[in-house]
Amino acid sequence: MSLEKVLAIAGKPGLYKLIAQTRGGFVAESLLDKKRLSVNVRQNVSVLSEIAIYTLTEEVPLKQVFENIKNKENGGQTSVKAKDSKDALEEYFFEVLPDYDEDRVYVSDIKKVIQWYNLLHEHNMLDSDEANVKKVKSKDEEE
Repeated sequence: MSLEKVLAIAGKPGLYKLIAQTRGGFVAESLLDKKRLSVNVRQNVSVLSEIAIYTLTEEVPLKQVFENIKNKENGGQTSVKAKDSKDALEEYFFEVLPDYDEDRVYVSDIKKVIQWYNLLHEHNMLDSDEANVKKVKSKDEEE
């Protein structure tokens, strides 16, 4: 799962894929509608690989949270939707990340994680790096 080129842009819906860098920012393509836009360096942009979720003991990288969801759902879409009740979302997230910090992780954060997971799943961007490495190694071993 390579999240290094997947972006969340403040004020814009969905996720974006980094296409190219420019002098004043970069060009990103929406995963929702494939439209490209120029993003200024002054805009608030988050790279998914740098996002972590607070737990009671540490910060867990978003990639690990996505892996936990993927394992729970057997590689499918989430069983809850972002528009479900607060209680349903919190209960689901406790199953995925049992020790998440309820005081610092808000329902809005849980909704984003679920929306992002489902969007990445739709675009087959949740293949783990480990699985890709194993595939490459097995091909090398055959030769």
